[in-house]
This record gives sequence, structure tokens and C-alpha cells, in this order.
Amino acid sequence: QVQLVESGGESVQAGGSLRLSCATSELIFTKWCMGWFRQATGGEREGVAAIDSDGSITYADSMEGRFTISKDNAKKTLVLHMNSLTPGDSATYYCSALYGGDCGPSALVGFGFSGQGTQVTVSP
Repeated sequence: QVQLVESGGESVQAGGSLRLSCATSELIFTKWCMGWFRQATGGEREGVAAIDSDGSITYADSMEGRFTISKDNAKKTLVLHMNSLTPGDSATYYCSALYGGDCGPSALVGFGFSGQGTQVTVSP
């Protein structure tokens, strides 16, 4: 059973920062492709970033620079740092995991398992 538990979402003002976390099993954390996608109300899923089991990282074109994906190996937690947030970043952010195949934001959107999501709201 794939368990992905997100946390860290909250309401912030534009220009602020947030740190999202995703807890999962050690097997998934060490062996699977993991990452984040988001979905705004009424919108489609949008890939954010992915990190493969070998540590290689891929960002969606519009996300690189403000968002940073990483792994906290001590806590077995996937992390997404988000800076310079804008109202356009408001969405539910989902942690996603995928085994096999390409590891990238689009693959996670299309084929990955996901958690329940954590809500990020950015006010002007």
C-alpha cells in the first residue's frame, strides 16, 4: 500500500515562503521516483518537481527558481521549499510517487500515486 502524507500547507501573503513535507515508507523514499504536483480549484493537475531515487531532480519549466525539491534523509521526508509565492501558486499540493519509467513532473501527474494533498493559499 502506497502511503503519502503531506503537511505544511497554509495561508500566506504574496511574497512569502512555505515548506511542504511528505512522509512515506522507507522503501518508497529510497527506491521510488517522488515529487509534487498541484491542482488549483477548477484547474488541471500541474507538475511541479520530481526527484529520482538516484537524487536527480527535474522541475517543470515554470517552477524552477522559486521552488526547491529535496529529501530529508534523517526523517525520510520529501520536502518542497516554495519562495516568492504569488496568488497564482494557490492550489492543493500533492505528494506523488512512481516506480519505474521516467521520473519527471509530467509522469507523476499522469501515473503516480498521490496523497490527500495539502492546501496552499496565497493572498495578494
